[in-house]
Amino acid sequence: MMNNNQGIEYIYELFLLNPSIITDTRKLKNGDIFFALSGPNFNGNLFAKIALELGASYAVIDQDINEKDNRLIKVNDVLKTLQDLAKYHRQQLNIPIIAITGSNGKTTTKELISSVLASHFKTYTTQGNLNNHIGVPLTLLSIHLDAEIAIIEMGANHQKEIASYCSYTLPNFGIITNCGKAHLEGFGGIEGVRKGKGELFDFLRNTNGKAFVFSDYDYLNEMSKGISEVINYGTKQGSTIGKIVSNDPFLTVNIENNQDLDKINTKLVGDYNLPNVLCAVAIGQYFKVPNDKIKNAIESYTPSNSRSQLISKDSNTIILDAYNANPTSMKAAINNFASLRAIHKVLFIGGMMELGENSIQEHQQLADYINNYNWKKVVLVGGDFANINHTFIFFKDSYEAKDWFVKEAFSDCHILIKGSRSMKMENILN
Repeated sequence: MMNNNQGIEYIYELFLLNPSIITDTRKLKNGDIFFALSGPNFNGNLFAKIALELGASYAVIDQDINEKDNRLIKVNDVLKTLQDLAKYHRQQLNIPIIAITGSNGKTTTKELISSVLASHFKTYTTQGNLNNHIGVPLTLLSIHLDAEIAIIEMGANHQKEIASYCSYTLPNFGIITNCGKAHLEGFGGIEGVRKGKGELFDFLRNTNGKAFVFSDYDYLNEMSKGISEVINYGTKQGSTIGKIVSNDPFLTVNIENNQDLDKINTKLVGDYNLPNVLCAVAIGQYFKVPNDKIKNAIESYTPSNSRSQLISKDSNTIILDAYNANPTSMKAAINNFASLRAIHKVLFIGGMMELGENSIQEHQQLADYINNYNWKKVVLVGGDFANINHTFIFFKDSYEAKDWFVKEAFSDCHILIKGSRSMKMENILN
């Protein structure tokens, strides 16, 4: 066993020889460096020996495991070492690092930006949902030295979280998609959300970074004051100005101040995706990606992983948006669904998580909002929908909702399925 007396530089030398980090032995490949992360319900140190037996080049641990093996590297804190290693690697990269956060739409925006930039640059970006205290450093460490640009997604549910990511990601560009009613339990209200997400702009302000800002949102204009360079995009002003041409079912956007781009026909469902598209266009233009590549990249992007997916099943048209949900995104999705030209519309709405003491009130307000429209059927599933007053159909979980859905045998209907990730609303279709 080796003690890490030589510091992070020593581990980085090993990383350059074995540039693949893994934290789960089930996904380990030969030559990976295993970081033995621990949490409330698991202890990665107990898997270090197994990792080496499976072919790991080294295992980084922070507890003695009674094994004599020079491939074991003992540190004080495995997670801190992972983050320090990520920072050290970041400091070797002389490229634009674009950080993105927000309450809604950050993953779709990240994917659109990545598609645009990857059409012209060697681009690295957050894979899947690796946007937390483990995922962010892993994403940084996945950026190879041939990178020309990178996009890092940052999720957060409490104060100081974004600030901590910035401390080792060191972004020089940033985007806050929006600040909505998400993770209210951790942030303590909408002002807390803005303060927490605003930590990205605070970092850029203090480091002469640059921000891309959706100019339609006054609060983002206010939050970005003092940043050395702000690149605006929006429906009225900015380097990129665009408006919705149509949205039934897919979103078509007209870029009004660029004739070469003109209409962009996306495969995205929902008018709430307009800022996401405009952001990708603005970033593409800022980094001088040719217009034809910007247009083709956005038009080619198809959402997946239960994010505003349009699914045809039998004679029904289904919008599956079951990856995440909060009061802001729920109302946007319901309002968009109500605006579609369809006669028979069915709602399956799952409970919203992490709303704290506001949870029952927010669920009641959402139910009341749903009641403003005429629907063929409304089904509420789980969460605090069980604790409010409403006249809709209610099931305790998505499995019960699925049984009902199968028995109903809907035909020629438009169906919206949306809920927080833990509700597993996609089960209704499986």
